[in-house]
Amino acid sequence: MLDDAKDIHPLFAGAPSGTEFKKLRKRIVRQTREAIEQFGMIEKGARWLVCLSGGKDSYTLLAVLHELKWRGLLPVDLLACNLDQGQPGFPATVLPEFLEKMGVPHRIEYQDTYSVVVDKVPQGRTYCALCSRLRRGHLYRIAREEGCSAVVLGHHRDDILETFFMNLFHGGRLATMPPKLLNEEGDVFVYRPLSFVAEVDCEKFANSMGYPIIPCDLCGSQDGLQRQQVKRILDGWEANSPGRRQVMFRALMNARPSHLLDPGLFDFAGLTRGTPPVDGNPDALPRLR
Repeated sequence: MLDDAKDIHPLFAGAPSGTEFKKLRKRIVRQTREAIEQFGMIEKGARWLVCLSGGKDSYTLLAVLHELKWRGLLPVDLLACNLDQGQPGFPATVLPEFLEKMGVPHRIEYQDTYSVVVDKVPQGRTYCALCSRLRRGHLYRIAREEGCSAVVLGHHRDDILETFFMNLFHGGRLATMPPKLLNEEGDVFVYRPLSFVAEVDCEKFANSMGYPIIPCDLCGSQDGLQRQQVKRILDGWEANSPGRRQVMFRALMNARPSHLLDPGLFDFAGLTRGTPPVDGNPDALPRLR
């Protein structure tokens, strides 16, 4: 990757010239490209609605996607979008000014979902679930209005792991955020190109670039969130065994239905003696579709 001022997207202007940052930037770009290719996100000529909250993750997403497009490696149009949800004190001018300065095509949408969430959620309960549903509905609508085939989100590897353990501990199911999802109406994809990228890398990148980070004060101020509890557990495991997060993440990509207990994924009742698995793969036969 070249660092000549004439050979970079404006989002990378002023990037640190040190070796450590260059390695970080290269790693994030490589991992993002791998996720896009591995999970089949590219449709040539498509248009993506890139969701920008103003947090470190969405800034990283925006910069890396434009880097890939700048290099000719992402043949899609990109439209940045911020959904201003009416939170008190939200600095409404920060993102429009930033996007204008960077020459990034964008749409700023104002919808007061904050008042709805505060009104509907009982005191003491967390806002995240309802806030997320309302936000997603508006983003699908905006995507349709703008001719976008996909809503692109900045969830990273650690978000995916935390969601897995939240479902495990509190939902009684093995599930997480998929890197690629089709909405219920079947007309808009949801992509997560940062699926392979660590949260710490997003934080280092956004801070090193000096992007104007906007904190989420709606849910971030609530104590005892289940996600924060899970994050602390994962932090403890990682501190005791460095690299543990990546090992667990790889497990999500290496499922063995025949070694779990879901008869909807593997036909245990149909497993009989004398019926060898296909190509020596114990999961290949018999399996329910």
